[in-house]
Amino acid sequence: MVGPGVPKEYMRSTEEALQYQTGFANEFQSEALPGALPAHNNPQVCPYGLYAEQLSGTSFTSPRRQNFRSWLYRIRPSVNNSRFKPAEGIDPAKFGASADPAHSELTPNQLRWQPFSVPEEPVDFAHGLTTICMSGSPASKQGYAMHMYAASTSMTDCSFCNADGDFLIVPQLGALKIQTEFGIMVVSPGEICVIQCGMRFSVALVHGTARGYMLEVYGSHFVLPDLGPVGANGLAAPRDFQTPVAHFEDRECGFTVLHKLCGQVFQAQQNHSPFDVVAWHGNYAPYKYDLARYCPVNTVAFDHADPSIFTVLTCPSHIPGTATADFVVFPPRWTVADHTFRPPYYHRNVMTEFMGLINGTYEAKQGGFVPGGASLHVCMTPHGPDTATFESAIAKDSTRPEHLPADALAFMFEVSHIPRIMKHALHCQELEDDYQECWSGLKSHFKASQGPKGQQVLHANGSNHTS
Repeated sequence: MVGPGVPKEYMRSTEEALQYQTGFANEFQSEALPGALPAHNNPQVCPYGLYAEQLSGTSFTSPRRQNFRSWLYRIRPSVNNSRFKPAEGIDPAKFGASADPAHSELTPNQLRWQPFSVPEEPVDFAHGLTTICMSGSPASKQGYAMHMYAASTSMTDCSFCNADGDFLIVPQLGALKIQTEFGIMVVSPGEICVIQCGMRFSVALVHGTARGYMLEVYGSHFVLPDLGPVGANGLAAPRDFQTPVAHFEDRECGFTVLHKLCGQVFQAQQNHSPFDVVAWHGNYAPYKYDLARYCPVNTVAFDHADPSIFTVLTCPSHIPGTATADFVVFPPRWTVADHTFRPPYYHRNVMTEFMGLINGTYEAKQGGFVPGGASLHVCMTPHGPDTATFESAIAKDSTRPEHLPADALAFMFEVSHIPRIMKHALHCQELEDDYQECWSGLKSHFKASQGPKGQQVLHANGSNHTS
């Protein structure tokens, strides 16, 4: 199933032969050769002469329900590489640097970017990453970073590993064929994937070019939000998450391993592919999800549900009820609230909101916000519908149900820490200098003599009057 509004050229034609295991944070097991999984984790001699290696995503002593680890059975151990040195071709002022004042700034201004251009010269996924903003510290495992990517060639004999946290990847243009130590995933626009801390992966471009968004979280891993009064069903269903099956290559070659640690990217060399895992088992593995399978829950009488009702994945913080980051999707859906202003309301938020558009149009912006673009409204910076959207919304018959465009697919990274914006993102040609102008036409509709018909109006002297 492909996300709504996805052009036909992005259909997953290369995915027909791929298989997936389903479920969220399940105990999975997979083997590419029969009998490759041993009867217990670390036998003296593994089947097929493989090496046993554990990948731990949490501390050994984490509670069982929060303990994430997998055992990999591979042709060569991952330790078999040269010494690491600073990576070549990755500018720390553009990607991966910490929230250093030398590379970043604070601003309360509303910000919006046009889509980043896909490079004409060969640039792969790892070298086409651009950091927009970040907060916190990967060293203390608190905070996040937000990135954009634009690539024009596949990664060749090269892998990337993030020791700082998890990557949530949101393709907008072009499908990605992602090879991991656990197997292969194809992730198309309208889908997302999560590659967790410490996992090596390589990205090939299915259609020659690719562009999209990426959220990196330093703290805990992404989980499904609690449903509370919603009940047992709705939002993102665990059964719809897909994890790859074991796939290995026994290939000797000159191979570059990129490794991100505390915001810096290093590289090492080895004489073989790291994607040589013949079998694995555990609950710590990459996964993907088709946003078309998201089951939204919304207002059916009056008023406007908060955007938190559209949360797909959340990364909890140490503060109860507050996430380090939420991934929120705004899919096509019916809006039926009576006598209600239906677009997103004007808002100042203690959280910071980064918006992206995968396809179509966004209900709060009639122009300017285009697929591949992004906006950022930091803590307590006011934002909301542009002038054209507001004027159109108050003139509509709000008693009639309305369906948002079938090709509309927007999302939000909502985060709790206040970010610093990378200087290059504040001074790049894609940043719109006149973004604030989209609200400049908002005018006063106030008429002191005309209160709501049939409702109580409180006058300045405190007396009530029915109009």
